[in-house]
Amino acid sequence: MSEFLDGSEEIDMHGVKLPHWQQGEVMQFVTFRLGDALPQAKLKIWKEERDIWKSHHPEPWSQDDEKEYHTRFTAQLERWLDQGAGSCIFRDTDKRLLLENVLMKFQGERVEHHSWIIMPNHVHLLFRPLAPLEKLIQSWKGVSARKLGMGSIWQVNYRDTMIRDVRHFSNAVRYIRRNPVKLNARHYTLWESARAQAIE
Repeated sequence: MSEFLDGSEEIDMHGVKLPHWQQGEVMQFVTFRLGDALPQAKLKIWKEERDIWKSHHPEPWSQDDEKEYHTRFTAQLERWLDQGAGSCIFRDTDKRLLLENVLMKFQGERVEHHSWIIMPNHVHLLFRPLAPLEKLIQSWKGVSARKLGMGSIWQVNYRDTMIRDVRHFSNAVRYIRRNPVKLNARHYTLWESARAQAIE
């Protein structure tokens, strides 16, 4: 099976409130955040507007629909995340190192990471899942929360996008790399595979 999304192959869906999509070992771009990372009043309005838009654009989306969705909704979330709301516990180097070890524990066995960044209040990952996507996310969030010993720190859900082609992969690598452009280098950790490092 291809490492990129194949429109002729079956896509598995899980989750009800916010569906997630997986097609075998097709690469994924995933974002998850701390539970307090977004302003709740703004998030409520954002969700209402997104739900109205989604009611007129059922998934799976065309490339044009996906582009419009990300322009209208994903970009706004990213701006809010990058403003550094909430506790931002991952400004702390030791906490980032703990999460880094959790993410990389099964590299090559359950996951093939290409690029990830740990920001103060959220994480972006580009990887090929070698196990069910939801199990990987549950493991990363659950194990890291237990090791940090700070209770339930993560948002309940996460955002995922299957990678369509080489260009989409390259754009995801660049996005992750550029995410901390305004941050002090001591407040984030970026990791890239040799394949990701080769992208300019």
